[in-house]
Amino acid sequence: MRKIFLLFAAAIISVSSSAQITVTRKGKAEARIVCADDAKSTKDAAAYFADFTKRISGAELKITHDEKVRKGDIVLGSTAPAAGDDGFVITCKDGILNIRGNQRGVVYGVCDIFEKYFGMDYLAADVCNYDKNPDMKLPYINDIQTPAFSFRQCFSPGDEDKTFVDWFRLEHHKDLFINDYFVHTFNKIMPSSVYGKEHPEYYSMIRGKRQPGDHSQWCLTNPEVFEVACRELDKIFAAHPEGDIIAVSQNDGNDTYCTCDECKKVYEEEGAVSGAYVRFLNKLAAHYPDKKFITLAYLFTMDPPKHVKPASNVYIMLCDIDTKREVPLTDNASGRHFVKAIEGWSAITENIFVWDYIINFDNCVEPFPNFHILQDNVRLFHKHNAKMLFEQSCRSIGTDMVELRTYILSKLMWNPEADVDSLTKHFLKEYYHEAAPYIYRYINIMQGALLSSNKELWIYDSPITHKDGMFNKNLMKTYNKLFDAAEEAVKDKKDVLDRVRLSRLPLQYTELEIARTEKIDDAEELKSKVMLFRERCKLYNVTTLNERNNNPLDYCDLYLQRYIPTGETNYALGAKVSYSINPGKRYQPIADTALTDGLYGGTTFVESWVGWEGIDGEFTLDLGKEYDITTINADFLHQLGQWILEPESVTYSVSTDNKTFTDFGTHKFKEDRGIQVKFVNGKVERQQPVKARYIKVYVKSIGNCPSWHYGVGYPAWFFIDEITVK
Repeated sequence: MRKIFLLFAAAIISVSSSAQITVTRKGKAEARIVCADDAKSTKDAAAYFADFTKRISGAELKITHDEKVRKGDIVLGSTAPAAGDDGFVITCKDGILNIRGNQRGVVYGVCDIFEKYFGMDYLAADVCNYDKNPDMKLPYINDIQTPAFSFRQCFSPGDEDKTFVDWFRLEHHKDLFINDYFVHTFNKIMPSSVYGKEHPEYYSMIRGKRQPGDHSQWCLTNPEVFEVACRELDKIFAAHPEGDIIAVSQNDGNDTYCTCDECKKVYEEEGAVSGAYVRFLNKLAAHYPDKKFITLAYLFTMDPPKHVKPASNVYIMLCDIDTKREVPLTDNASGRHFVKAIEGWSAITENIFVWDYIINFDNCVEPFPNFHILQDNVRLFHKHNAKMLFEQSCRSIGTDMVELRTYILSKLMWNPEADVDSLTKHFLKEYYHEAAPYIYRYINIMQGALLSSNKELWIYDSPITHKDGMFNKNLMKTYNKLFDAAEEAVKDKKDVLDRVRLSRLPLQYTELEIARTEKIDDAEELKSKVMLFRERCKLYNVTTLNERNNNPLDYCDLYLQRYIPTGETNYALGAKVSYSINPGKRYQPIADTALTDGLYGGTTFVESWVGWEGIDGEFTLDLGKEYDITTINADFLHQLGQWILEPESVTYSVSTDNKTFTDFGTHKFKEDRGIQVKFVNGKVERQQPVKARYIKVYVKSIGNCPSWHYGVGYPAWFFIDEITVK
């Protein structure tokens, strides 16, 4: 290996030493930038070449449209017949540099030159490394590159920055879709608020009843729906004549498709719900042959139909939302379901747009060790002819290792065979400097811990799921030692130290989440950890913990109130609970203790909470002896994304003998459509104390999810955690 490396190095030196073009000499311009056409991409490429050159050498290159190309020129153009979508061709010989590209390809070609030959390195939106060099020269080059995917997008901080997006060779759906008609567009095109009252038959029949709503689907076999949709699309196309691609796709929400007799007949004929959607989209495609339509294969439409094939101008946006992420998609049951789906779709269409999910959306600021699966999954998408790929992360600062994920995925979406380990090491070295070895070990140890724990990794996970696995006490101690060493290694480099500390926030958040589920031995120490997390979130402008926009500063303030012991007496602590109406089966194992153990649940419902689905709840507390009571409170969870809504009311009644109960009071809840996760009190207070040993709690459910909700027509959940009696 040593000899091979030396020979390769010698070859590079030999090529580099025989410069084909001198761009700058002693900080002065030697070359001109010649734009071969007036395309926007050509102008952007010229501006980048001039800007990057000035940063590195200090020289200002002239940009011209002179058709007389001469030796020493840098020629840029917007067409490259030898390259595919967004591809480019670079030649540098006979003293002339030519960069030609399709779509944004010429821009990507310029970025490639500066990365590969001038050592320029964008790592994140606000981090660009390069060495000053007054003498910029280029060797002989003959390079053709075509990306694996014609559309590539990552949600990440900074993706509104044009230079960042171009350097990473990424795109934005707003530039592709007409007026941002991107996903979940049924209600945007044909609002139920406009049509639902007079025409409920346009919308899904759910559980035997037409259910118009913001998240209800269309009844796709109703011919009037097609006519109305075309009228609305005519307006959209007239207002945006420049666009040619639009999403006509199901609203968000699961199992809300129409179950009328005609729709069910199509599902049976096609062997999949998606059959009705493809048939409908094909009709639209025939009606508008000059437009391209994208529709979802998502949740209930993920499986392909048996007979109908998407028209040539219909694209399938295939989503892997229900899959687990601890191993590649080929290696667990949920993933293999998706693999079967993509195999089926790729057999009937060449137009596949894959939507992949790469972070924990309920806890973005939590470690999510999935780096080891990224390449295998991207290769899978490419193997099955996906043309477009959207890798969805969270766009907020503080999302776990989001800069590294974006860097790696941008490279893989261009070339799925890129060396991920080398890319990782390079990024860490350039981004974290001397702290890199410790961050590298942290990533790899956590990955191994996840795999050895046999725990699934889910995009709606909680740290509590893994507190006996990859977040057990010994491992958390190891992770913190590595970050201590990382901070020490760069303590004199403020910018780099800030990056290390920002990347440590998910570990600190995990510590806080686990601490609230256990007996607190040192309340002051825990308070200091909360305040440090709060201080750094504020310093680094971390504005959300999850896709529901819960603010970390609010989280910390609530943490101090909710989870730190106050010393106040709660007569219900340790009380025996007996159920008249049992909670959901999944929650029964903890139901005997969860409501009175003194530990309050968090923003996810996977621990501590006890839930009922679509029915009322009732239980009785035995406090052990009589007390004078003035206040009873039940802690409820509000999390719309998981169909967890506040109930209609909670009523308390009290007794001294568990036979005769008298009314204590009722708390009625107001409807709340807010997307933030919240903890809601169902509190009743009395002016005069009442003697009681037994407390009966009756919760009146709202029944089904309302028309504006994702789960319209289906049973709503309510969840209770702690009962407080004072």
